[in-house]
Amino acid sequence: MAVTMAEITKLRNLTSAGLMDCKKALAETNGDIDAAVEILRQKGKAVAAKREDRQASEGCVLAKNDGNFAAVVALCCETDFVAKNAGFVALTQKLLDFAVANRIKSLDELKNATIDGQVVADLITDESGKTGEKIELSRYEYIEAPSTTFYVHFGNKLATIVGFNQPDVDYQVGREVAMQVASMNPIAVARENVTEDVINSEYNVAVEKTKEEQVRKAVEAALKKAGLNPNHFDSEDHIESNMAKGWITADDAAKGRQIMAETAAQKAANLPEQMIKNIAQGRLNKFFKENCLMEQQFISDGELTIGQYLEKNSKGLVAVDFKRINLNQD
Repeated sequence: MAVTMAEITKLRNLTSAGLMDCKKALAETNGDIDAAVEILRQKGKAVAAKREDRQASEGCVLAKNDGNFAAVVALCCETDFVAKNAGFVALTQKLLDFAVANRIKSLDELKNATIDGQVVADLITDESGKTGEKIELSRYEYIEAPSTTFYVHFGNKLATIVGFNQPDVDYQVGREVAMQVASMNPIAVARENVTEDVINSEYNVAVEKTKEEQVRKAVEAALKKAGLNPNHFDSEDHIESNMAKGWITADDAAKGRQIMAETAAQKAANLPEQMIKNIAQGRLNKFFKENCLMEQQFISDGELTIGQYLEKNSKGLVAVDFKRINLNQD
């Protein structure tokens, strides 16, 4: 039987599938709308299965808050073209709205939820059928706190949510902190929240770096005392290159190598332990200030930390949690 434009339009409104896909489905089912819908859904599953091994590295990240609850969700696809498609963005928003309204607390819970009579997994499969790309709900985060806020960066690739210890935090104050999280990518709210593994790793790196610096300074001083330019001896390749250029002689090279080896060994064996620990602790403190939200320098006012900015706006106000999803490389 002939398929009318009215039937095609009706099916398209129900499924958002392409015109030709709707026409073919209706032709296969002799105009049976329900059967055509099922064919298009099955087509979506087929597309999803075919593209299972493809990488979904593009997508849409959105965030939202409602009083003491905030969530951020990432729906991923294969190309930026699909990520910017209005239907794809609308599906991401639909998932987020449902998650916030129902206080969803895990990615699996959201995946298994039913929205408008359809399981979320089926909604995503349907979207895969419409776009011809692999679609996956890749990440979901939430926060519960006395008050919450969110920020979505232009382009829908990066979004953050933040929770505070006081209710009714000023909108602009909350937004500024959420933007700080987006921009500066902290690893924890405060140094007390940094794991022991990370602290130990950073401290050990700081100790080794400090030792290397002390040895290098001793070597440079010894070379200068011998009348040699330390810049000519900063690596074996440079020593060879500087000899080839005539900047140092073979005798200079041999003398410099001997000084470097003897000085380095002597200095490494006599490093002041307490001084090394003090410098390493200073480096660790710098790490906390750069990577803990409450200690970070406020990007909108370099004279304040985030902690000072919050205290200035409301006595005792602190951030208690944050989440950040970024599809781009930091």
